[in-house]
Amino acid sequence: MKQTYFTAGPAELYPTVYQHLQTAMDEQIGSISHRSQKFRDIYQYTVEQLRELMQIPQTHGIFFTGSASEVWERLALNCVEHESFHLVNGSFSKKCYDYAGSLNKFAHKQEKPFGEGFDYAEIQVPEYAELVALTHNETSAGVQMRTVDMHKLKRSHAKKLFAVDMVSSAPFPDLDFELIDSAYFSVQKAFGLPAGLGVWIANERCLEKAESLKAAEQIIGAHHDLPTLWKAFKTYETPATPNVLFIYLLGKIANDLNEIGIEVIRRDTEEKAKLLYRFLETHPGFEPFVKEERHRSRTVVVANTVKPSAEIIAEVKKAGMVIGSGYGKFKDSQIRIANFPATSEEQIRNLITVLERMD
Repeated sequence: MKQTYFTAGPAELYPTVYQHLQTAMDEQIGSISHRSQKFRDIYQYTVEQLRELMQIPQTHGIFFTGSASEVWERLALNCVEHESFHLVNGSFSKKCYDYAGSLNKFAHKQEKPFGEGFDYAEIQVPEYAELVALTHNETSAGVQMRTVDMHKLKRSHAKKLFAVDMVSSAPFPDLDFELIDSAYFSVQKAFGLPAGLGVWIANERCLEKAESLKAAEQIIGAHHDLPTLWKAFKTYETPATPNVLFIYLLGKIANDLNEIGIEVIRRDTEEKAKLLYRFLETHPGFEPFVKEERHRSRTVVVANTVKPSAEIIAEVKKAGMVIGSGYGKFKDSQIRIANFPATSEEQIRNLITVLERMD
């Protein structure tokens, strides 16, 4: 039986992936040289589609990495001389903090319990932090930080570099890239592609920082450092052989999303999230894990369960759907449901119908 994947990533493939993949095979995209004009055209097309979709200005370069988690290391090496500051409220924001520490940066953190979010007024940014690392959507806990709070925080600390993890929410958040210096995501989440490509967005201030560190003979990495990526980006090339096929597919999916329109995608995402949370609030077998509505993720919904999560996941699977378990120590007592553009409102309603039958 064909399954519908509501997992947080890898997730349900976007419906047009199959068609674009077939076209890519017909055009032998997997065999073309990354030094060819055809590749440069693909890179440029994908960048143009992402700029339109996410309103990314020309001041920001768009680069490809092996994964979004690779960007944690690139940011610490290229944008931090001594100190960084991290808002930590889940496993992935904690890993970003740990990466900076492992690279001998003096990493500060402000931490909240699993399932709680941050508001602008409570955040204390250390005076000497050069980089502020925020997470828009904490995949492990289903907590979301409002973009309005991110923008206010940046305005209050305009000289510091701000980087946003939007791994499991891009392109949903309406980030203002006139304020935000850097952001990054993976394609296996809301873009509905197989795993294997990370996207790093960084502006000229990040580049200037990396170049100043390099000039001072600080190590900024031997692979994919920002000045090297930027130099290649100017002619839509990459320093090393990239995942050409996935860059091609990302451009095509971004174009599909542009044809729908980002405002429609955001509205649909909000509506589907409301359906899920309304169900969780009224069914005796479930409850939303995140208590504050303003902090609840719209793209990865996490619920406490009365029954062991494994029983619920197994029952849902019989109906041809796959949902995820809780993360880490919450594996047996929570479920996670991805709400990405690849799944329709009808599919969300079908999932809720199956969950409603459970005791």
